Amino acid sequence: MTITTICYSYSGVTRGIAEKIQAECGGELVEVTAVNPYTKFTAYTKGCVRAMTGEPDAVKPSSIDVSASDLIVIGTPVWVFRAAPPTNGAVQALTGCEGKTAVIFATCGAEAKDTLPHLAEALAAKGVEVIGQIVLDRNDVLDKEKIDALIAAIKSAVASAPTSPGPSSEPPLTPPAV
Repeated sequence: MTITTICYSYSGVTRGIAEKIQAECGGELVEVTAVNPYTKFTAYTKGCVRAMTGEPDAVKPSSIDVSASDLIVIGTPVWVFRAAPPTNGAVQALTGCEGKTAVIFATCGAEAKDTLPHLAEALAAKGVEVIGQIVLDRNDVLDKEKIDALIAAIKSAVASAPTSPGPSSEPPLTPPAV
């Protein structure tokens, strides 16, 4: 079973979680970057407006082929209760994702609100079934038990991932509460 972990990280927090996932679960780690990177000023002005409307940024790499992966893991920072625009760009850049399953996570200061439902909806439009969603706030990202719960949910998802293309007939994963 192979995993592709994809993340965008403005401050390094989301990247740190993605690196822990990759170290524990293996597979490929793809960190996307905005073609036009944000400054502190533009992250709050242009970036937050784009996040609120769900707009994608052009990202590098411009194409992310996950056809050889059994599970996709996507991590995003929360910008005004939504996925950051480069994360939306990463979803748009996915190829070979039809019929795949995913676990998604968000890192935030306090609350994620609509971030993961909107990200799950964008993935569903690409033919990806989200089977686990976890939010890590500023305290959770430092809590080994919370990170271990996320990694356990991913390992469980890998164990139950279908080995052939197409939607799983298995019931959706319910990750441990974090």
